[in-house]
Amino acid sequence: MDTVRDEFPGRFPDRSSTSVDSAGRAPARTAPAASASGAAAEAGRTSVTQRTIEQVKTMIAEGELVAGQQLPTERDFAALLGISRGSVREAIRALTILGILETRHGAGVYVTGLRPGDLLETFGVVAEISRGQTLVELLQVRRVLESAATATAAARITEAQLADVAEHLDRIGRGGSVEEIVAADRDFHQTIVHAAGNDLLTAMLDGLSSRTFRARVWRGHEDAAAVGRLWQEHERIYLALAARDPDAARAAAAAHVLEVENWLAANLTGR
Repeated sequence: MDTVRDEFPGRFPDRSSTSVDSAGRAPARTAPAASASGAAAEAGRTSVTQRTIEQVKTMIAEGELVAGQQLPTERDFAALLGISRGSVREAIRALTILGILETRHGAGVYVTGLRPGDLLETFGVVAEISRGQTLVELLQVRRVLESAATATAAARITEAQLADVAEHLDRIGRGGSVEEIVAADRDFHQTIVHAAGNDLLTAMLDGLSSRTFRARVWRGHEDAAAVGRLWQEHERIYLALAARDPDAARAAAAAHVLEVENWLAANLTGR
């Protein structure tokens, strides 16, 4: 316990002046008298678990907990925070879902690598389950982000990455099942976004471009003319990348997403 207190100096009460009950819980810390009424009102609005979540996030933001670091045991952490072990468990579960913490079987609880992909993993749920106007608005956000990423990629893409984009374009052109086309489409756009070299942007666009949503789009374009048009839009993106032309790449990507956006607004709104 003393080791844990030494690890987080100044954040937790000194044990020499803090009593602990029979269950090993320390009394909750009190706010300064000047702000006691405000703190009491806030405590009434915010659950103990939520406050614990915010405290752990603050510790990470301030560098007291770092990526890959192990948390104290549940009992020690509860005593240090002055809350029940049940509240600690609930907070850990919530922070695990958010990609901030991870439980390693038999080893304890750790801060994750805090990579964008970990923290934004649940972002894709929005695209998976959204319907109607919300889905149209998600596409509007994707249009802004993906056109910027494609423009950046035009200036940075390597020959190897460009060859991968060409391969994915060929797969789209060959057709096949909806699942095969969706996989090729996703690989096409992911390769381009990765070429932009921004991990956070990559994670956000991955979330906005779920496999389920892509399948809905391709199934909606069942006639050969529509599928051919979508392939041509992908080809324009590829040609702009091959020409190393950021402006053309931005315009081609924006036009492609806008076409999907307009199709969705006309066909899926309200469903």
